[in-house]
Amino acid sequence: MTVVRAAGGVVWRRLDSVTEIAVVGRPRYGDWSLPKGKLERGEPALLAAVREVQEETGVVGVPQVRLPSVQYLTGEPGVEKSVDFWSMRVREDHGRAPDDEVAEVRWTPLPDASGFLTYAHDRGVVAAFAELPPIRTELLLVRHAKAVSRRQWHGPDPVRPLDDTGRAQVQRLTEVLRLFAPVRVVSASPVRCQDTVTPLGLPVQVDPRLDEALPAGLDGARQAVMELGRLAGPTVVCSQGKVIPALLAALRPGNSTVAEEYGTPKGGGWLLATAGDQVAAADRLLLD
Repeated sequence: MTVVRAAGGVVWRRLDSVTEIAVVGRPRYGDWSLPKGKLERGEPALLAAVREVQEETGVVGVPQVRLPSVQYLTGEPGVEKSVDFWSMRVREDHGRAPDDEVAEVRWTPLPDASGFLTYAHDRGVVAAFAELPPIRTELLLVRHAKAVSRRQWHGPDPVRPLDDTGRAQVQRLTEVLRLFAPVRVVSASPVRCQDTVTPLGLPVQVDPRLDEALPAGLDGARQAVMELGRLAGPTVVCSQGKVIPALLAALRPGNSTVAEEYGTPKGGGWLLATAGDQVAAADRLLLD
């Protein structure tokens, strides 16, 4: 079986206190579906989801919560499609002229969406979206990229720089983080943390509560992240490998039995969606 990877989104907006989502009418198939499309070679799924949503709807979306993935047969012998979905709020809507691929983009009230969608798998994704609480903002919690090893570095550890692998990781990470149009960047003290997020082009605010030494204890790191979750606009937060698993376990009580489930590779991270004073969702950033 050949599996074709694709990605898309449940794109939503609020109009006159009504939540609407975008569905697309495709003349080639005679159907109504959620906007989605195939990944390009080497393209991260999250990047593809935002790109495909824009291509099919004219909307620049900001991902918020990972929704259930779907798998289905394409009709071609031995070919199955696997689609990753995210909920996305509208950042910009440029509109889209009809063509042979998408004849119409229709904004439909959420309770009515299932009546428009042709396929059960799309209706299931929308049902999962409908269960989400109202999301306040997005936090991107990332671990610094790979640094020069301690054995090779003879200076103070806090100023240990990124190595060549780390700089390549930063390029990939930056490409994905820019999808969220962050308005602020906060980092732990070490230079390797700051250098991981500097390419975003925003001033880097240093907060020692995010340091691996945890001078304020785990409660300090949790307080720092929740303070950022109450602010308007997406925030990128860079911390260290020993902080992130325990921090996520504290932010998501009852959703993980062990902090090790939140282990994060260097140059990797998490998309956190806040609702009220809680972290409503924590999803790994898909960088491949």
